[in-house]
Amino acid sequence: MKKFLSVLLVLFGLNSALVAQDDQAPSVVPSINPNAPDIKFESEVIDYGVVEYDSNGIREFKFTNTGKSPLTITSVTGECGCTATTIDGKPGWPTEPILPGKSGVIKVKYDTKREGRFEKNVTVTSNAKFASKKVRIKGEIKAKPAANGG
Repeated sequence: MKKFLSVLLVLFGLNSALVAQDDQAPSVVPSINPNAPDIKFESEVIDYGVVEYDSNGIREFKFTNTGKSPLTITSVTGECGCTATTIDGKPGWPTEPILPGKSGVIKVKYDTKREGRFEKNVTVTSNAKFASKKVRIKGEIKAKPAANGG
């Protein structure tokens, strides 16, 4: 009987502590600034289709700032080394703020010296309502042509 009462007291104590913690910490729902910039892509997926081995792997994501203040893109990153967001040593995205209603492009480059199907995410980080947005590239690279023996 003593064990039962001890267990009951411990459970009652834990329950009271948990309820007290809930009362002290009101749930905070982050509010979204109604005047924040917002990024809207023409398409969130670029399908390369079937492309030749070692062909041009650069594609563009077109977007518009549909918010009410300037949009600043701080970084664009591929999920692996096969997807580059820096083209010829320069960022593949606008470095200046994009005004409300204006558009821009984000360039990505897939390494087309990798045979087979691919599907990769690219993360765009900005000051938009939702700071991080994922877009995707996919496609298939044909097999490397056989070398002609002479």
